[in-house]
Amino acid sequence: MEGPGTVTVAAYWRLIRGNANFRKLWLAQVISEIGDWMYTVAIYSQLLDLTGGAAKSIGIAFTMQVLPQMLVSPMAGVLNDVMSRRTVMIISDIARAVIVALMLVAQRMELIWLIYVLLFLETVFWATFEPGRSAVIPNITSGEETLLANSLGSITWSFNFAVGFSIGGFMAAVFGKQTVFIFNSLSFLLSASIIARTRFREPHMEHLPPFRLRSLFDFSQVLDGIRYVRNDSKLFATLLVKTGLGFMGANWVLVTVLGERKFPISFQGLDPKAAGMMGMSILMGCRGLGALIGPGIGTFVAGHHPRRLRAGIAIGFLMSGVGYFLIGPANTIVLAGLCLVLAHSGGSIIWVFSTTLLQMNTEDKFRGRVFSAEFAFMTISMSVSSMLAGVFIDRGVEVGQVASWAGVIMLLPGLAWLFAQRLWRSERSHA
Repeated sequence: MEGPGTVTVAAYWRLIRGNANFRKLWLAQVISEIGDWMYTVAIYSQLLDLTGGAAKSIGIAFTMQVLPQMLVSPMAGVLNDVMSRRTVMIISDIARAVIVALMLVAQRMELIWLIYVLLFLETVFWATFEPGRSAVIPNITSGEETLLANSLGSITWSFNFAVGFSIGGFMAAVFGKQTVFIFNSLSFLLSASIIARTRFREPHMEHLPPFRLRSLFDFSQVLDGIRYVRNDSKLFATLLVKTGLGFMGANWVLVTVLGERKFPISFQGLDPKAAGMMGMSILMGCRGLGALIGPGIGTFVAGHHPRRLRAGIAIGFLMSGVGYFLIGPANTIVLAGLCLVLAHSGGSIIWVFSTTLLQMNTEDKFRGRVFSAEFAFMTISMSVSSMLAGVFIDRGVEVGQVASWAGVIMLLPGLAWLFAQRLWRSERSHA
């Protein structure tokens, strides 16, 4: 028998079967994310080809994929709080379909600068889509369904990541990178059409004046959001959890280079470049497998209990740090893959638990701005860590050593989170 707060496979199935709006949002996620991860393999491989294998090119590409989240965060947050979040998600998907299609031109003409520009633009629209999706979850779920939805969303992201990277490397090696770009562009259009079929109430829209373009540049909305978070120290501490998780952003460079240089997978008829892409795909698949396992186990143990969710975040940081630290001495792709499974199991627990805690403790009318701010802070640490990893590797530091140092750094935000628990202890002592 299932008790209150118990998370099981049957509970996930009931959520998908019984909640039509969530089911559609979930299907859209499956379709678009598999296409996006397939396409990322092709992009990174193309950049390494065009730059002679410079690890820094991956760091720059990753920065172009995350930096816009920081730059457009104020407007994206306001947009999701003054417009229909459903409409914002549909428009964002259509825009990304067009941008990815233009990658065919950049790839054919070997224009590195255009690849970077398109990556930047695609992320601008991701940065408007994702806060809306996170903010909508509490509107289409209730009670313990919210944790289930977040957990299933993370598990699905991880499954899509593992499958997309694994299939993407194979498809790009066998059928060519153009095929992957076309598939991804079509996946965004299909995602938009599915989201367009959802129907749900959006409470934040009920007392808002008609939308005007100048609302995006009304910084009083941004300041209201800042004051809202500043007045709740526990909410602010939770908002910064993903900033610590962002230090794992170095993995985009580390895993790519490990696959290309240290653990290429070759078989008959496969050239060295394709072998490196296969190695990268396998390691990225292990990363996705870890992120797939983490939320399932974590939510089963923690349930919908805030104290357990907070404890799980600390354990997640420990798992992430230890996993990356052990990649350094790993001498086979199997060992490196197991380390990635451990590290990203912890990372996905951090993601799901911090998202759920924010949703539980944020008023609906502020959710767009709060989640945009969360993503913005996270992108700063992701950008810095990925760029530094690329620079150190290009200057001759062995990639395994860089991975070990990244693991040590991951322990620091975990310690900061443990220190922040005094905020909740102080609240209980005054209760």
